[in-house]
Amino acid sequence: MSLLTEVRASLFEVIDPELGVNIMDLGLIYAIELDDNDNVKITMTLTTPGCPMHDSIANGVKYRVGQIEGVAEIDVNLVWEPAWSPDKMSDRAKEMLGFA
Repeated sequence: MSLLTEVRASLFEVIDPELGVNIMDLGLIYAIELDDNDNVKITMTLTTPGCPMHDSIANGVKYRVGQIEGVAEIDVNLVWEPAWSPDKMSDRAKEMLGFA
């Protein structure tokens, strides 16, 4: 399994504590980049700019990705554009939250 695939898979284990759904299915991850030195840059958003779980989720991402052997530095880039909306969620997340 490639390092990028491992990073992507690990993010399914990071749960938004308010919604109880992983951040991948919520559509909060916009990009995962891996450079030649195995540094990981994750561009993500949150469901709302004033989300009280901001630090908790970002720290959860850093912690979980940091557990992967071979990962060097981890940069979590939190962005607000494009804004998150429920249409970014996977069908599974929509079902879990009653959107389906």
